[in-house]
Amino acid sequence: MRLLCVFVGLVAVCSVLGGCPAGGSQSIGSRDASEGHSVSGSGLLPQGVAIGDVSSQRALLWLRTDGAAVVQVEWVPLSASEQPSASATTVIPLSRTAPLKTVAETDYTLTVPLGGLTPATRYRYHVVVGPAELSTGQRSGTPAVTGEFVTLPDERTSAAVTFAWSGDLGSGGRCRRGADGYPIFNVLHRYHPDFFLFLGDTMYGDHVCPSPLNEPGADFKATTLDTYRLRHRYQRGADALRRFLADTPVYVIWDDHEVRNNFAGPYDERMPVGRQALREYWPIDSPREDPHRLYRTVRYGADLELFILDVRQYRSRNVDQDSASKTMLGAAQLAWLLNGLQTSTATWKVIATSVPLSIPKGGDSTVPGNDGWAGGPDGTGFERERQVVVDTILSHKINNVVFLSGDVHWVQANAYDPNQDGVIDFHEYIAGPLSAPSGRFASTQTALHPIELFYEAGYHNFGLARATKYEFHVSMVDETGKERVSHRLMAQ
Repeated sequence: MRLLCVFVGLVAVCSVLGGCPAGGSQSIGSRDASEGHSVSGSGLLPQGVAIGDVSSQRALLWLRTDGAAVVQVEWVPLSASEQPSASATTVIPLSRTAPLKTVAETDYTLTVPLGGLTPATRYRYHVVVGPAELSTGQRSGTPAVTGEFVTLPDERTSAAVTFAWSGDLGSGGRCRRGADGYPIFNVLHRYHPDFFLFLGDTMYGDHVCPSPLNEPGADFKATTLDTYRLRHRYQRGADALRRFLADTPVYVIWDDHEVRNNFAGPYDERMPVGRQALREYWPIDSPREDPHRLYRTVRYGADLELFILDVRQYRSRNVDQDSASKTMLGAAQLAWLLNGLQTSTATWKVIATSVPLSIPKGGDSTVPGNDGWAGGPDGTGFERERQVVVDTILSHKINNVVFLSGDVHWVQANAYDPNQDGVIDFHEYIAGPLSAPSGRFASTQTALHPIELFYEAGYHNFGLARATKYEFHVSMVDETGKERVSHRLMAQ
């Protein structure tokens, strides 16, 4: 077995992938073309890579090869490279996956788990791609991509976190334009968030992207697995998005346009293929016993717990009259959320729901009934289940609850006093779109007694949040990098 001595700073790492140049002058993270690329991708990985669902001890790496191939991923912590001694060379064990094959059945995509990680540690990863003719027992190939990510602190450690969220990318008239495609991701990148919460409508499979003005390749509506895949792949043609995903951890959930407008999962025959394409093109960590489950939590140290809701897969028909049996979350997810809120020890309990709490979202003749939590004059909506969540927050005196939402294509913030005792019980911040036309304004419904803190429309945007033990600060940032509005909460 030959050893490759890869030097990370002053620290030597041994690999079995090949030989090492004299003096060990190259490193895993080298920007030299012969050692791979630390930006958005290469010819071997034309859609780039993405790091997602990072925890304190685990991360997922997504990739796609251009046809069948054998892939191997290796990773190493960089903390040892910061040791003060410049004279000693320390050998760090290199972690490595077994060689993995990309196959047509998953559109040559892979989501690779990287386990056994240490909390609050920066890692460098390295992806090697070889021809499909290699047996998985052989270790050979071409370095394709390198990148870095940082694991989350454990839940005993108080640590400030800055993250961004938004949704709604590539509606019909606002799809990829030019090489960057979606330049708002360049703005996002400049803020260096610890992670990005992609809050649904990661693509608009049910909208046509006409060319020109948009880049060609999405001038059709997706109805089959292959066409949903093509629409996801079209998004990854944006240089700005690929660069952003290469070194910013992402947590992704869907909304409706990953299948079609206002869909209700159990009643839509396209939902399974839309879900499969979503799973193939994003790193989403689901339990083995429930491989279709998309709702999950993210724990960032002692002060933030994020509950990511799936408001599509289990919902009742929108047109059904609201009642105790009508559900948006399904029984299992609702119980999971209520239990999680009651038992969470985090300072801030943040609930990500792609549809907003109090803005009526009426349907149309093809999909009638209110699509969001708020009810409408026709008796539809999901207010009774919403009230179960609200009653749990009130009865258990759960402090520092924040809802993050999107979908309506404008920015808004509401403070809620549902029991009218003069004390604000929770807040909601609405962001988006990343690239889509502005939504048509609908007045905030009054059942939860909201106080509107701000409302703006007419520009692409994302929300930027900073959470500490003492405060939660939100700014809404437009596509030029200007912070339009902001609001600060103090921990209770």
